[in-house]
Amino acid sequence: MNQKKTLVIGASENPERYSNMAIHLLLQNKYSVEAVGLKEGFVSNVHIQKGYPHFDNIHTVTLYVSPANQKNYYSYVLGLNPKRIIFNPGTENDELKEMAEDKGIATENACTLVLLRLNQY
Repeated sequence: MNQKKTLVIGASENPERYSNMAIHLLLQNKYSVEAVGLKEGFVSNVHIQKGYPHFDNIHTVTLYVSPANQKNYYSYVLGLNPKRIIFNPGTENDELKEMAEDKGIATENACTLVLLRLNQY
């Protein structure tokens, strides 16, 4: 497994959702994946958990939640102390970006799927 353990926030069992595609592509690329969503379930062998479960050693948080719904996750995401946060298209949020950068967390407005496909993840 790759050392960049990734937490997907906004995970869904629906195969048409980008969060679902990201989980599959992360696994194909040998990344360790955790997932949080509105409903519990599974994508491949990854358990989608509800709420704010504790995870250790999260390198990257990749967001699939609209900026309006991210406010509920601010403390949670920042408390995980990830190395970076990826704001996927439609999730860009200057407020959270500034809060993260103030804590020394790198941020990126990018698409997880594209980064993986271009080997730039």
